Amino acid sequence: MSLFDAIDASASGLTAERMRMDVIADNLANAQTTRAADGQPYRRKTVVLQERSTGPSAFAAALGTAMGRTANGVEVVGIAEDAAPGRRIYDPGHPDADDEGYVTMPNVNPVTEMVDLITASRAYEMNVTAMQTAKTLFTRTLDILR
Repeated sequence: MSLFDAIDASASGLTAERMRMDVIADNLANAQTTRAADGQPYRRKTVVLQERSTGPSAFAAALGTAMGRTANGVEVVGIAEDAAPGRRIYDPGHPDADDEGYVTMPNVNPVTEMVDLITASRAYEMNVTAMQTAKTLFTRTLDILR
């Protein structure tokens, strides 16, 4: 693994964790949304990640293969909706209440979202630290070669 591979892997991690934080913020912002654009309660969203199987471009992938390097890092493959049902609360005065007076709330648990936000934030910090370490190693290697 070269220093550039380490920086590339950290950069992909930064992108993935930023996307996770954006989706978590969206979930928290819509934790009380009982009627989304489709008329249904908001559905919690999650980011789907997978190991990156190719480089940032076809050329980079071919070059990496020719040099005997395997691609590294992670990539966002999509954003999925959580299939868990929303909780029902009794609030007959709510404009979205059904005939029995129950309102279906979004399936967003703020505690779960905050824990996910903390883990995404820590992972982001770790990727920044790894990138800074790789940069420092690269700089010191250049200093030795002078």
